[in-house]
Amino acid sequence: MFVAHELGVPVEDLRRASRGVADICEARQAAMYLAHVVFGMSFTAVGREFGRDRSTVAHACEQVEWRREDVSFDALLTRLEWQLRAATQMTRTDAPRQEGNAHGG
Repeated sequence: MFVAHELGVPVEDLRRASRGVADICEARQAAMYLAHVVFGMSFTAVGREFGRDRSTVAHACEQVEWRREDVSFDALLTRLEWQLRAATQMTRTDAPRQEGNAHGG
């Protein structure tokens, strides 16, 4: 996962039930924010992926928005957004194309 790698935390820590230390909490919040913003997932869907409820995801997104006032954090998040969008586009364009139709034409 891009966020875990960029912020130097183990991927499995992002989904742990406990809150963890501040750096893990901040990485988890960033990952939840990016899942919501980049992939358009609902707070409920993001919460399900991270073992949290929708209100926790909403709070995480709010915290990340506040933290974006820090220029270096904003630059990091902008880079992660770009990387995730690029990876998503690559996946979509690398998918094999199906030629013809179901009737062999």
